[in-house]
Amino acid sequence: MSRTALTYRDYEALPNDGRRYEIHDGELSVTPTPSLEHQVISARLYFHLAKWVEAHPGGLLLYAPLDVILADRPEATSIVQPDILYLAPDRLPLASRRGIEGGPTLAVEILSPTTRTIDRVTKRRLYARYGVPYLWLVDPDARAVEVFALENDRYVLAAGAAGPVPVDLPPFTALGLVPEALWP
Repeated sequence: MSRTALTYRDYEALPNDGRRYEIHDGELSVTPTPSLEHQVISARLYFHLAKWVEAHPGGLLLYAPLDVILADRPEATSIVQPDILYLAPDRLPLASRRGIEGGPTLAVEILSPTTRTIDRVTKRRLYARYGVPYLWLVDPDARAVEVFALENDRYVLAAGAAGPVPVDLPPFTALGLVPEALWP
């Protein structure tokens, strides 16, 4: 039996019922709304990154829900919603009425029990395929941030951060993020 790949048109027709919908290579993915812990981590990280963006104007920092349409054609079959994303000035033209049409400079995914495999495997593969230069995986269980950089269409671990020492993580310089401050 052959299956029909879902596209952005199908995605637009999904109900606005509070669930988080994404399409990964034509397959629908539905996850529950984020937990309180997830949202606290997201807010703390966003706030810190927003201070950096304010001090270094030109880029754009956004948070979920926002559609990232990973394709260069109308029949896109991969639509994701990273927890946080950053567009460097050279990628600002990707912003459109529909969301972000292409790979942002940075996608941040905060792992949870229901999304851990999707974020580490499925979405990581999609982000690499569509040229997202940096991917951060924020792991509340390990109390760590893993930073991956795209090299030759694959991600390599560029940095790992945990604990009370301020760190700079790509693509940001002079970031001074204290990983320990993210955890509730």
